[in-house]
Amino acid sequence: MREFFTGPLIKTELLVTWLEKHGIAATSEFVDPTETDPEDLSREVRVSVPDADFDRAHQLFFEERQDEL
Repeated sequence: MREFFTGPLIKTELLVTWLEKHGIAATSEFVDPTETDPEDLSREVRVSVPDADFDRAHQLFFEERQDEL
């Protein structure tokens, strides 16, 4: 697994769902597992993807899409 993105829980949950929709088995883990407030949507989360899917995930998420214009 390779780290793909780190950000607040509210964004990373959506990212993991979106990656799974595109056939990429992403995982997430809290950066600081000692934080215990389940209602804190700003907690930092690290999203990882399989090494083999990293380039494809990067293209899907970070590169500009011409077909959406």
